[in-house]
Amino acid sequence: FEKVGVPILGIIENMSTHICSNCGHEEHIFGSGGGERMSQDYGVEVLGRLPLDIRIREQADSGKPTVVADPDGHVAGVYKQIARRIAIKIAEQAQDRSAVFPKIVIQNT
Repeated sequence: FEKVGVPILGIIENMSTHICSNCGHEEHIFGSGGGERMSQDYGVEVLGRLPLDIRIREQADSGKPTVVADPDGHVAGVYKQIARRIAIKIAEQAQDRSAVFPKIVIQNT
């Protein structure tokens, strides 16, 4: 990404944990700490960890993403928190966009 000038904002660890559809138990079936190790290797922060949860697939397949189908649910909260962290990262990037906009002059009369 760096070769083509695309900034890396951080790591989002997909399938970080599995959430059992019967009892809700959450466990690290693929191991743990992979996202953290990668973030340390590349000097970026972990922005979030998405669980492996069948409801994500079911809701997406039905045309309603998790944040719409169950906006107050745990998984929707995870997505929203990641989105907030991404928004902060984008806002923190210093960019001069003054050339894109016309000069605005305010005059008191």
